[in-house]
Amino acid sequence: MPSTVERVDTMSNYPKLFSPMKINQLTIKNRAVMTAMGVGLANEDGTASDRNVQYFRERAEGGVGLIITEYTRVNEKDAIVSPKQLAMSSDKDIAPFRKVADAVHAAGARIFIQLNHPGRQNVPIWPALWPTSNRLAKVIPGYWKMFYKVMGKNDRSSLEEPKMYNFMNRHFKPLVAPSNVPAGLGFSSFGHFKIHPLTVDEIHKIEQQFADAAVRASKAGADGVEVHAGHGYLLTQFLSPYTNIRTDEYGGSTENRARIVKEIIAAIRERLGADFPISVRLTVNEFYSKIGYPDQGIKLDEGVKLAKLIESYGADALNVTIGNSDTQVMISEPVTYAPSWRQPLVKAVKEAVSIPVIAVGVIRTPDQAEKILESGNQDFIGLARALLADPLWMKKAQYGTPELISRCIGCLVCQESYEAGQSTRTPTMCAVNPRMGRETLYAQNAGKDGNNRQVVVIGAGPAGLTVARELALRNFKVNVFEKEDQPGGQNRLAVAPPHKEMIGWSYIDLETQAKHYGASFHYGTEATRVIVESYHPYAVFVATGGSASKPPIPGADQDFVTTTTPILEKQVTYEGKRIVVVGSGMTGLETSEMLVEQGNQVTIVEMAEKIPPGGFAPSVWDVESRMRAGNVQYLTGRRLVSINPDHTVTTVQKDNVREILTADEVVLSLGVRPVNGLVKELAGVCEHITPVGDAIHAGRIKDAIHTGFKAARALV
Repeated sequence: MPSTVERVDTMSNYPKLFSPMKINQLTIKNRAVMTAMGVGLANEDGTASDRNVQYFRERAEGGVGLIITEYTRVNEKDAIVSPKQLAMSSDKDIAPFRKVADAVHAAGARIFIQLNHPGRQNVPIWPALWPTSNRLAKVIPGYWKMFYKVMGKNDRSSLEEPKMYNFMNRHFKPLVAPSNVPAGLGFSSFGHFKIHPLTVDEIHKIEQQFADAAVRASKAGADGVEVHAGHGYLLTQFLSPYTNIRTDEYGGSTENRARIVKEIIAAIRERLGADFPISVRLTVNEFYSKIGYPDQGIKLDEGVKLAKLIESYGADALNVTIGNSDTQVMISEPVTYAPSWRQPLVKAVKEAVSIPVIAVGVIRTPDQAEKILESGNQDFIGLARALLADPLWMKKAQYGTPELISRCIGCLVCQESYEAGQSTRTPTMCAVNPRMGRETLYAQNAGKDGNNRQVVVIGAGPAGLTVARELALRNFKVNVFEKEDQPGGQNRLAVAPPHKEMIGWSYIDLETQAKHYGASFHYGTEATRVIVESYHPYAVFVATGGSASKPPIPGADQDFVTTTTPILEKQVTYEGKRIVVVGSGMTGLETSEMLVEQGNQVTIVEMAEKIPPGGFAPSVWDVESRMRAGNVQYLTGRRLVSINPDHTVTTVQKDNVREILTADEVVLSLGVRPVNGLVKELAGVCEHITPVGDAIHAGRIKDAIHTGFKAARALV
C-alpha cells in the first residue's frame, strides 16, 4: 500500500467530512468512523496482538477520527464466536488492549470497543473447545500448530454437514438465545443446532457481563463502547419478532423485546457514569424479504421505532446497519450494490432521532462522503471495507489526492478469507491491499532503494500495474508495455457482466497510482526481445496474463462453440438461442447472466455436485437471484463428453448415464491457461526475469495483485 502522500492540506475541499463532532462529551476530530470488522488478528486467548496494534495504528495514522473494534466477546463461556476474536471478558484483556488504545491515541484518533454476544449465531465447537485449548496451549509446545493442522483439513462448509451438526448437538452444550428458534434460513452458516432459551436470571447475568466488559474497556484506554445489537447476534435476536417468541417481560411488544438493550445501557451508565460514550449498532431492517420471507423479522418501520427507543434509553450514538446471518448478503454487499444505496434507510432513522447517526453503505470516495454529510442523512461516515483497501483513505482526501485512493471493489475476498481463516489461523485478506492484516510483515514504506535502475513490466493488468506502482514508489525507473491501448488485461472481462463496474476500479486506481509515482506507460506496443533489450533493464516482470482455454474435447473446434471471452468482450451476442454453458465458476455464471439478459435460454453444465464449486455463497446468490426470471437450468454432476455436429452436447453422469442436450450455441467456461512464452524468449536479457499474476497460473484479481506486490517487494 503506497504511503507517499503529498502534504498539501486541502481539508477545505471537504468541510463537512473534516469538521469535528461530539459523541456525548467526546470530540471526534472528523466525521470518518472505521466501523467494526472481524479480521482474525487477535491471539487465541482473545488478547490484542502486535498485529492488532499495527493494524489499528495505521488506520489511525491514516486520518480516521474514530475506530470501532471488531465484535469483542463479553465472556469466555458461550460468547466465543471466532478463534482469533478480541475479548474483553476478563482482566487479562486489559493490558494488551491498552497498547492498541495508546497507538490510536498517539495518532490523534479515538477508539471504541464493540461488545458482543453471538447467541444462536454461532457454532458450538468454538465455545466448547476454546477455553480448554487455551489451557492446553500453555503446557503443550506447538499446540496451536497441531490444532490448526487438524482444523485446516476441514473447510467452513464441513461444519454445515448434517453429520457434523448431529455430532455437535450430541456432545456440545446448546447455544443460547432468547427463544428456541434455530438459525438456518437463507445464507446462515449457523443452523440446526440445539438452542437453550435464556432464563431471566441468565439474561441478567449477560447484561452484567456487558457492563463488566465496558468497565474493562474503559480501564484499557477505550474512549467508549459500542453495544452490538445488529447483524443477527444475541441482542438482535431479542429485538427481532422472528427470533424472539418469548411471552415474559423480554418478549412480545417492541418495548419488551428491547428491554435487554435498555438494561445493558443502564448497567454501563451505573458503572461508568453519564459522560462515558455508548454507541449502539442497530439492525433496522433484517431484509427477510430478500430470501423469500417478507413477513418475518425487523422491517424499517419497527427499526425506526427501535432507534427512538434506544435513544430514550440513553445511547449517545446509533450505528445504523442491516441484516443478519440469514441475510448475510445484505451486511457486506457484493459488487453489484450501488454506492449510497442504503441512504433511504439511514435517512429514516436520522429523521427520527437527535443523537449522532453513523452508517456504512458502499461509501467509496471522499466526494461521495461529503455529499452524504451535506444531505443531513447521517452525521458520521462509516468506512469499513474502504479502510481495509486503503488505510490512508482520509489522509489522501486531506492532502488533495483522492484519486490515489485504492477503492474497495466489493469482491468479498475479505469476508470469504475471514471465514476460511477460522480453521486455518490465517488473517483476513483484501484483494486490492496485500498488506491488509500483514502490516507487521510488510512495511508501509519499502524505502527509496531503486536508485533509478531500469525495470520493464510487460502487461498492464492488475499484476503488472501493482509491480509498476510498487517499484516506482521505490524509485526504480519503470516502463510498462501493453499491447492493447488501455490497461486492465483480463480484468476488463470481469467488468463486462451486469453491475460489475466497480471491479474496474482495481486497474484504474493502480494505473493512476503507478503514473503518479513515476512509471511510464507504452500502450499499443507489444514487447519484444529487441524492445526490452534496448532498455538494458535491471529486471523484467512478465505480466502477460492468460487466455480462456478450449480443452481437447471432441467437437470443441466447431464454429458454434466459443469460450466466454468473445461474449464478455461483446464481440459476440446472441438472442433467442438455446445455449449450453459448460462450467459454473463465477466466470461461467456471470457470462450466463449476460446471455440471459440478451434473451437466451441457458443451461449450465457442471462436473461438480455444487454450483459453482468453491463459490462464495453471497456472490453466487447475487448472480443467481438475477437469473431466476430466465429459468436457467442447472445440471450438476455431469462430465462433458463431446460436442456433436448436429448441435447436441453429450454428457455423462457418475452412474455412466449419458445425456443428450440440444444447443444452438455452446459456451466453454473451463478455466484460463497462462500466457508466458516471453519468459523463455527473454532469457539472458537480465538476471531478474519474473512472471507474475496469470502468467504463473490462473487466479482471481486478488491473486494477480498479491503476486505482483510480493514480487516487487522481493526485488533487491
